[in-house]
Amino acid sequence: MRKKIMKTLPRTSTTEMEVTSIRLEKTLKDKLKELSGHQGYQALIRDILWNYVQQKSGDYRPQFSGVDIRATIEAVARKDESCVLTGKLIQGGEPMLLGLTIYGDFVPLSLDSNR
Repeated sequence: MRKKIMKTLPRTSTTEMEVTSIRLEKTLKDKLKELSGHQGYQALIRDILWNYVQQKSGDYRPQFSGVDIRATIEAVARKDESCVLTGKLIQGGEPMLLGLTIYGDFVPLSLDSNR
């Protein structure tokens, strides 16, 4: 689990949510409580689940800025990608950059994204 949790859309108030029971190992629950800080572990679990749903549904758009990129590597897109800084389409077969983020992820960058 990365320390950075991507921002999700505003959610329904807790009074309008359905109650769901889930069994977690005590060590997992304790770790979630530790990581959640002031937000609370249930809100953290909702954020994690929303991030997962957005990634799997194609609705996920990471929010990065130039200061999040530590290094770049020249690459060629194997499929259509979107630059995480500009949103510009990078078509499959086009040259691009892979940006190494401060979180240890590689993300697609267009060639002109760091100008």
